[in-house]
Amino acid sequence: MKLINIDLKNVVAVGYEDDHLGFLIDRGNQMEYLEVPAPSSVYEGLQELAEIANEEDEIQMLSVRSTMASAMGYDKQRKILQIEFNSGSVYQYADVEWETWQRFLDSDSKGKFFNKEIKGHYPSHCLDDGTVMETYTVIYPKNAPVKAENYQPVSRLKTA
Repeated sequence: MKLINIDLKNVVAVGYEDDHLGFLIDRGNQMEYLEVPAPSSVYEGLQELAEIANEEDEIQMLSVRSTMASAMGYDKQRKILQIEFNSGSVYQYADVEWETWQRFLDSDSKGKFFNKEIKGHYPSHCLDDGTVMETYTVIYPKNAPVKAENYQPVSRLKTA
């Protein structure tokens, strides 16, 4: 096997549809979207590579007694709060300070604290509820006004 060095730092996102790989590339002053023909196995390989390259330590979860959540955890180094809701969905919240985590953990009502102090205050994403998410990324010049027409679906991802 011959190996080559590939610099992918400007590739922002990769998607797959109708036997084509779609690439969103940051060109500095604008974003460019282009497609190349490829079998689905290429996209599957890229997804597997991304998972391997982006593996992070799992967050240690603590069981909690709450009508909202079954478990919670916190990564102090990365400032990530992780909550497993009673529905089975697992969400991570970014940039959560240690003090907020401590107050959340010590709160009498996890649901009330969550609704008042966490929900809507921190960037979040769902880890593994199995739903299909549609990702929108700007594909026009970076300085374009933030309007719905400046966004276009890039890919549909099924979370693992």
